[in-house]
Amino acid sequence: MTSKPASGAPTSPIEIAGGAAAATPRLASTRVDVDDKVLDRLRDACTEVITDPTVLAEASRDWWPLAMTWALDGNVAGLAAVVARPHDADEVAAVLRVANDAGVPVTAAAGRSGVCGASVPVYGGIVLDLTALSGIVDVDDTSLVLDVQAGTFGNLLEDELRATYDKTIGHWPQSIDLSTVGGWLACRGAGQFSNRYGKIEDIVIGLDVVLADGRQIRTGGAPRQAVGPDLNQVFVGSEGTLGIITSARLKLHDAPRHEATSAWAFADFAVALDFLRRVARRGGSPAVLRLYDATEADRTYQTGAANLVLARDEGDPITVDASMRIVAEEATALGADPMDAGLVDKWMSHRNDVAALEALISKGFVVDTMEIAARWAALPGIYDATIAALKSVPGALAASAHQSHSYLDGGCLYFTFAGKVDDAEKDAFYRAIWDAGQRAVLDHGGTLSHHHGVGLNRARFVQQALGPAFDALVAVKQALDPNGILNPGKLGLPSPFGPTGF
Repeated sequence: MTSKPASGAPTSPIEIAGGAAAATPRLASTRVDVDDKVLDRLRDACTEVITDPTVLAEASRDWWPLAMTWALDGNVAGLAAVVARPHDADEVAAVLRVANDAGVPVTAAAGRSGVCGASVPVYGGIVLDLTALSGIVDVDDTSLVLDVQAGTFGNLLEDELRATYDKTIGHWPQSIDLSTVGGWLACRGAGQFSNRYGKIEDIVIGLDVVLADGRQIRTGGAPRQAVGPDLNQVFVGSEGTLGIITSARLKLHDAPRHEATSAWAFADFAVALDFLRRVARRGGSPAVLRLYDATEADRTYQTGAANLVLARDEGDPITVDASMRIVAEEATALGADPMDAGLVDKWMSHRNDVAALEALISKGFVVDTMEIAARWAALPGIYDATIAALKSVPGALAASAHQSHSYLDGGCLYFTFAGKVDDAEKDAFYRAIWDAGQRAVLDHGGTLSHHHGVGLNRARFVQQALGPAFDALVAVKQALDPNGILNPGKLGLPSPFGPTGF
């Protein structure tokens, strides 16, 4: 039987000026309404069907920073016509059958913590609120496998796993208090401890998915099976455009018994990147190995001109101590200076704080982050070119970066940038600084995203990022969702409802 300890509700990113009930859509896209006939069918299909204006506005937005600036003008990016909140997978299937028959767009949402507009209902229609699909279905302690529903919030899930089962998934995104299992999977998310536990695509072993026509399928579930392509990975990262994830089987670990920390200062960012590479090459996999450039390090930790590395590991004492010994040896070999390990504790204490974003936007700043991945050989050049590109945009005030995830072949650079322009110029500035930064990354061999996904904001870059493979993605979309109802306007995919307006 499904337990219900891990239920929660989305956290609104910023107050909508004039009140949510009066919010209007900002994007100039076609808005699909839901007529009374379809509404009646939805009420027959789903436990909760909501048309209250306040609920519609709140369910129509996520933590996309540009849309947060629009909230100051009383706008949401797009505005749903109805919110359907199913209580099980069968109700999800029933809602999709109604929508598919009627040609109404469906945008899946739960925690709505995304920062790229992935859960914005660009064309109105139905927001499918999955938060009622919540709770642990099963814990297989022998095999270390968790079966959990997609609408389960991350922090409450981890609390329950630790308290009741002495287990952890090891997936700790900064948004863990705001996000759900389904959101992690839909956007191919990464936790802050991914060096030890992997990204969500490494953690998932099976899915339950509802297709656009209401068919329910089950993927994966066994270790390293070879039955054609890995269908789990078709839906992981698809952002609700190919199917709706209703539950998942995830890898578990015993709760850690031991931890160790250290901090190091490097005079040069490129040398610090090479340090991360050397640790990974030797098989070191501390859960946390974060490199801040001098700008970010000094802003947060008051470390002057130093490029700062924070290291932390957890787990079996022998494994932890071995990884941390590799860290110390490689740092010393490259001339790094040891720093107070208390800096790691400081990071741990505020690592999930997202309050600064709202505070800066409310003061009129345009701020955002852009995380990408690349091979070690390309990362130093990407850092230099992208920082320069971001700073070159008129109105830019600051650009900096840190590296938050390291792997054998490369890692994730996470850029932060801010600017201030007249209110009438904010949209144009936002688009210009994203164009400058993202194209610098792509032109120098980096990826479009590492863990935030694509959503609406990055949709215009997808064809460049995928090249001829984009046609294959379009073909998969056509096969699984021929009427194009699932999260239209996202991933740069063609939409039968017209342009997005962004």
